[in-house]
Amino acid sequence: MPPQRSDPAQAQQASPDAILIRRTMAEVAPVADKVTSYFYALLFVRHPHLRSLFPAAMDTQRDRLLKALLTAAEHIDNTPVLVDYLQNLGRGHRKYGTRAEHYPAVGECLIGALSKYAEKIWEPELEAAWVRAYTTISQVMIDAAATDELRAPAWWYAEVVSHDLRTPDVAVVTLRPDQPYPFLAGQYTSLETPWWPRIWRHYSFASAPRSDGLLSFHVKAVPAGWVSNALVHRARPGDIVRLGPPAGSMTVDHTTDSGLLCLGGGTGIAPIKALVEDVAERGERRPVEVFYGARTDHDLYDIDTMLRLQQSHPWLSVRAVIDQLARVQLPDAIRQYGPWNEYDAFVSGPPGMIRSGVDALRDLGIPSNRIRHDSVEELVVIGD
Repeated sequence: MPPQRSDPAQAQQASPDAILIRRTMAEVAPVADKVTSYFYALLFVRHPHLRSLFPAAMDTQRDRLLKALLTAAEHIDNTPVLVDYLQNLGRGHRKYGTRAEHYPAVGECLIGALSKYAEKIWEPELEAAWVRAYTTISQVMIDAAATDELRAPAWWYAEVVSHDLRTPDVAVVTLRPDQPYPFLAGQYTSLETPWWPRIWRHYSFASAPRSDGLLSFHVKAVPAGWVSNALVHRARPGDIVRLGPPAGSMTVDHTTDSGLLCLGGGTGIAPIKALVEDVAERGERRPVEVFYGARTDHDLYDIDTMLRLQQSHPWLSVRAVIDQLARVQLPDAIRQYGPWNEYDAFVSGPPGMIRSGVDALRDLGIPSNRIRHDSVEELVVIGD
């Protein structure tokens, strides 16, 4: 999960390099689009052989690599979180065909783009800080990819075995991978369809690991969403897709018996369902409270599944929160119940819901280290 922004206290203790990097970020922020365009122009002109690693149509995801690098650089002082983020990034980049020898070219063009658009403040000291930061970032990613290569493929092929259209724009897609696919309930993966090569999107697993090895995903077709529309409207049993490695830390800590407070909005109910199954399969009796948010009752496409789980497990409580009926948002609904001080919280859904949900949980006194969610940065592109 990408690191969260440092608080002011942390900023006061920032290293000299971190201060210089953040100064650069502030300078280029107003022209971020130009920085991105120039970065890729440099990369493809100076190193044309790297063009094949990127999708033919770059408009929807061209800034992801640069954004990830800048995010990492900005948090260069937060070593534990940064390393975890970069290791996931390094493992994930294997599916694109990224190799260790590609990293120097990317670093060269990153610094070239930054020096052009931060020209007013650019100086040798600033460039040296970026060189040191990028060297650290790239080495962590290279090492993680090398370690991962010893134990897992860069991607898995998977066959569509069932396609259940729950609403006109939501499908439950079940896949059979070509070899064992290890993951934890609450995690997500990246998925590529045959119709849009080299374009990957993130989807959460909709169940805990199954004995038959099948993987299920809840996919909502969004306007102009290439991968989501292909999965909802074109995919059929027998089609072959590719899966990247699992990622995400929204998983249950089974060393404690704390209750689980789960907020799921829209297709964000998928990993929540997986967490419930995970608790059930371990035979635990810890309380699990699920708040299932939707704009209309039509959007509660998986409510029957959740209610069946509730009937089978007395420790599980499921509450539907429908905006148009109750005129209450999901974060407001959880304030009516509780107390939640003995619970670990899990939040999954659209980025806006995650932000408001996390804020509400903190207001209720749940500490940040007991609130788990997929990062907002990743979720910006989930499902499109």
